[in-house]
Amino acid sequence: MARIALVAGATGLIGNHVLELLLADTAYDKVIALSRKPLVSKHAKLENVLVNIDEWTKFSDLKADDVFCCLGTTIKQAKTKAAFRKVDFEYPVEVAKALKQNGATTFLLVSALGADKTSRIFYNQVKGEVEAAVGELVYNATHIFRPSLLLGDRKEQRSGEDAAKVFYKIFGWLIPQKYKGIEAVKVARAMVAEAKSGKQGMHVYESAALQKY
Repeated sequence: MARIALVAGATGLIGNHVLELLLADTAYDKVIALSRKPLVSKHAKLENVLVNIDEWTKFSDLKADDVFCCLGTTIKQAKTKAAFRKVDFEYPVEVAKALKQNGATTFLLVSALGADKTSRIFYNQVKGEVEAAVGELVYNATHIFRPSLLLGDRKEQRSGEDAAKVFYKIFGWLIPQKYKGIEAVKVARAMVAEAKSGKQGMHVYESAALQKY
């Protein structure tokens, strides 16, 4: 049976790949993409819903079977810890709550390597907290993806990541699989594949496992 997918964060590095994969997948007959600006992508089964930065809670009319949450920023971009937490914790949890109330059965969340709600590192702590909060909603299936440094072409420049990518290219063979940089498209492929897997319950995928996709 054809399904409806919803992508939050469709303009991001992973989200854009997820969107393109879903549009090409016959398992889905409709794909809803939430974004702040109109998408460049045009497709017969694409519905682009525009939301302002503080309107992520307004989803009373949106319904989907599978929800792909690819929202995320950096503290540098967000400028404050509070702003970072809003994008990486509050928005994903609100999306998860609203869509579950509207009948969604599968939630797929992009988290990060090292996510741990007890961590002393703020970034890892928030990622761990959002994993826990989403898990408490008890979807039929919850899939959490913890990629290492994402490789791929971003629309915005991140100098620290660019330097790390050069390092990976030169010394990648010395780095354990768990910590190696990963192509964003691999994470996207894993998300789409697991959404269609039929698995029930909570599943967490570390970066090393995502390398096979």
